[in-house]
Amino acid sequence: MRAFTFFRFMRQILRKKPADLDWIQRQGLIAVKLAQIFALRPDLLGVEKCRQLQQLYQHAASIESENLHETIAKKAPKGFTDAFESIDDEPLAAASVGQVHRGRLKTGEEVVIKFIKQTNAVEFKKEVAKMRRWLRIFLIFAPKLRKVGNPMALINHVADYTLRELDLRNEIKGADELKGIQTSLSNDFEMSLLRFPIYYPELSNQDILVSEYIEGMSLEEGIEQKSLSWDFLLQFFRIHGAFLFGIGTFHGDLHPGNCIIDKEGKFVFIDNGAICHAPKHVAHSLFTFFDHLSRQERHEAFTALLAMTELTPNEKKLKKYYATMGDIYHDFENKPVGEQSLTRIMMKTVRAAVEHAGANFGEEAFPIIRALMYLDGLVIRTHPDALLIQSMGPFLEEFKEKLNI
Repeated sequence: MRAFTFFRFMRQILRKKPADLDWIQRQGLIAVKLAQIFALRPDLLGVEKCRQLQQLYQHAASIESENLHETIAKKAPKGFTDAFESIDDEPLAAASVGQVHRGRLKTGEEVVIKFIKQTNAVEFKKEVAKMRRWLRIFLIFAPKLRKVGNPMALINHVADYTLRELDLRNEIKGADELKGIQTSLSNDFEMSLLRFPIYYPELSNQDILVSEYIEGMSLEEGIEQKSLSWDFLLQFFRIHGAFLFGIGTFHGDLHPGNCIIDKEGKFVFIDNGAICHAPKHVAHSLFTFFDHLSRQERHEAFTALLAMTELTPNEKKLKKYYATMGDIYHDFENKPVGEQSLTRIMMKTVRAAVEHAGANFGEEAFPIIRALMYLDGLVIRTHPDALLIQSMGPFLEEFKEKLNI
């Protein structure tokens, strides 16, 4: 990305008018991924702008499709086509990283074939290096971006999980890792509503992945159809929350398009290539914070975040920290998500903890915060009258009892 293009990209992101999503997608994979990150920053961009950018999670129709058969000829394992009775020429879905086609094996199984779009993948590493360089310059003129966290850490996070996505073997490894955790907890913490796709490793490699075709609807489709009950969504939050807080190993990009509800009503996590691992002190601090909040123990909640401070703040800074947090969470327990977005509240919380208490929310904390933002967005779009933290209270108690938090 050239300097002019980078500054034009930042203008698209930061201006009040809607961004030109088609233009952003044409700039390549790094631009799409960074725009997705900014989509989680209503404190910087405003809620409406973030909602517009969040379309990049689901709708990639303007990303040009690639020829599946050319990719198979160049990249597929030996004997790949011999295993198939049929393969659809038209893509079932297209996204910034991959493209998906439906097929049928000669043994009768309905499958999907996913392949990495080389036009995006080839330039990614070079684009990351350029983006780091231009971001350093841009920060001189936009110091507000330094307020919460390290922007370079966000770039590193984007680069890390995207590079893992570019090796499709990581989807199988990630699903196996999460499935292994699910199995190990089966006697203590029941998660029978969760399953993972069946993969075909003998037909898969770095560039091509064959997996089960899952008949059902994504959470995104459920949102659009207004068919997701609150009790059902709470079960999704319970399962994902157990990985987030109880284990600290979790699906790093579980937006509504990456979870399918199958015909049996089970949650199926897909795109499992980007598995995140949160340090225990980060996961524990955030869990304790939300646990106290669910019981309306504000002071104890605010104190829990101090475990993430690098240096003990002096009395004056602590007083300012507690006062600021008190203002942020004034009447919090009585306001539904639609009136008081958890995303907006969390970013204010992070800022207060960083500026007044010296907390460190770096690369380690960002994946958890992003996961919480996805959950918040899901609630806003389905049940804006819900009190999310209070509703999660019983599950937080279950995490403590059964996951030894």
